[in-house]
Amino acid sequence: MKTFTNFITSRYSRQGLWSLFLMCAFPLHFWTMILVFRDMSWVIERTNVWDAIGVGSYGMIFAFAESVIIFLIVILLGFLTPRPWGIDKRIAFLSLLVLITALWAMISQLLFLWNVNLPESAIRWIARSGHPLWILYFISLAFVFPSVLLPVYWFIRSEKSVGFMRELSERLSVLAVFYLFFDLAGLVVVVIRNIS
Repeated sequence: MKTFTNFITSRYSRQGLWSLFLMCAFPLHFWTMILVFRDMSWVIERTNVWDAIGVGSYGMIFAFAESVIIFLIVILLGFLTPRPWGIDKRIAFLSLLVLITALWAMISQLLFLWNVNLPESAIRWIARSGHPLWILYFISLAFVFPSVLLPVYWFIRSEKSVGFMRELSERLSVLAVFYLFFDLAGLVVVVIRNIS
């Protein structure tokens, strides 16, 4: 156990891990809150306010569970970063990756919710191409690749990037802690609903 702890502390500090967890939790909780408020009115119309609170509570608990899973994955990814990097730089870099990934997840879900599709003529052309899946992958990568590579390149090249990410993390962490309070409140609501 001590060897495992030493292994973790060779790359992370306790404060760094907490900051990284909050950065993993922030986008998931932010997006969950938006979806909860979006669905609140039709759940209230269909049943009542208490059911809407219950639905929101389950959403917050799932967001917390997803945050923990993503946090563990990101910790493992941190061991692939260059060993000479300091703890602050590693945490800042992983936080940047989390935010980029979360942003793309939100965009893809928004496109689905708004029912945004390629024009019909483009779909027909892709279907006739003989390799529709490869073309769709290429189109996706043409958008995603620069949005990942450019921030990563900026982070590696700029000396100010670590300070910028640390400041951003501190600001977003305040909201993330606030969201964790809603997780606790959601857990209490779910327990009450299951008892009664």
